[in-house]
Amino acid sequence: MTAWLAANLHSWSAVSIAPLPHLYSAAASASLASDVWIDTPGTTAIRTASPAEFGGTGVHWSPEALLVGAVADCFVLTFRAVAGPSKLRWQKVTCAVTGTLDRVEGGLEFIWLRARVNLTIADSADTLRARRLVEKADHACLIARSLKAPVELEVLIDAAPSLPANHLPVEAVPS
Repeated sequence: MTAWLAANLHSWSAVSIAPLPHLYSAAASASLASDVWIDTPGTTAIRTASPAEFGGTGVHWSPEALLVGAVADCFVLTFRAVAGPSKLRWQKVTCAVTGTLDRVEGGLEFIWLRARVNLTIADSADTLRARRLVEKADHACLIARSLKAPVELEVLIDAAPSLPANHLPVEAVPS
């Protein structure tokens, strides 16, 4: 565990974290002419294939898309974890990640990633606090922190139009 994460873990009181270290596993399999299937215990397998840039059809997840997707997913999950205890009233967060793959000495690797975060908050007076929480999530995102390539953060924070006091977000409406 990083020193920063260890020092700030207490502030994630809304998150239940099992004792560290954690061990994660995944397996990939394919036959000579098939797509690759990746699986991790307890989940549905995902079909993957080479991206169009490497001669694939581009219609399935690729390792490259999974990598940038993992950064985006981790950011959103981390933002929810750090924003929960802050009581920031937010409505939606999206994180779109692009990555640049290039030739370097010794082969190909991602040399740079950009994470574009769009956060919708309830009150424009909370914009500065919201930006600090986005930056905290960026700093704590364990997937991005584990990569060699730098991740540039772009942030757009919008205030939602005022809603009536009795309005519930769609996700909160009981079914």
